[in-house]
Amino acid sequence: MSDLFSLSGKRALVTGGAQGLGRMIAEGLLRAGASVAITSRKTDICEAAAAEMAALGKCIALPADLSTPEAAVDLVARYRAAIGGCDILVNNAGKTWGGDIDTFPDKAWPGVMAVNVQTPFTMVRELLPELGASGTIDDPARVVNIGSVAGIKTERLSAYSYSASKAAIHMLSRDLAGDLAGRHITVNAVIPGFFPTKMTAHLREADDSVDPTLLAHIPMRRLGRADDIAGIVVFLCSRAGAYVTGAQIPVDGGIVGCG
Repeated sequence: MSDLFSLSGKRALVTGGAQGLGRMIAEGLLRAGASVAITSRKTDICEAAAAEMAALGKCIALPADLSTPEAAVDLVARYRAAIGGCDILVNNAGKTWGGDIDTFPDKAWPGVMAVNVQTPFTMVRELLPELGASGTIDDPARVVNIGSVAGIKTERLSAYSYSASKAAIHMLSRDLAGDLAGRHITVNAVIPGFFPTKMTAHLREADDSVDPTLLAHIPMRRLGRADDIAGIVVFLCSRAGAYVTGAQIPVDGGIVGCG
């Protein structure tokens, strides 16, 4: 049991891993023993985050703006050159857009769908040689796609393209899981609720206190913490999660399950 959650020797790529949920996940993977490559659109932020996280283990920066499939293909080529194999892919990079339905613009759709749905697919497709080579029947390679409660439950966020894109990544994860199980690659969707990230900054006060209305909406009456999201991803990527694929796992304090 001592190594049930160990990721020693594993190689991981976490998109959007320099900030927010991605950084929480990257730190969790590092603490479990994995080597981790992270991306961010801004080179300085990506390199600074990787340097800070290097105190936990091997962490390298691969700056990338994943708004086009070409950028995803280029990222995989650079990852391949820097790291080689891949045991774990976490598709975390995301984009959102909020606005009133009467004025919600058409331009709010292509970029959100590209980053939140098409890029994860392209990343999986391009890394199939590495993922397939590293996976075995007892220890599959792992893909974890980060979804959202907004893709399962009506949250009244007025983020129409975002919620649609997250519903799409949940279904895409199931499709990929079915197609890749025979190649010894698991694919699961982790579905976060409300965490203290930039995407929820408008729901928090300047002193980081949380809107009481939001807390009342969460059955467990608190925001998610770093260990909450890191723990589920480490579970899915470790020996403990080797028999789980095609799952959609809410990490939301009960919003989905208790609603």
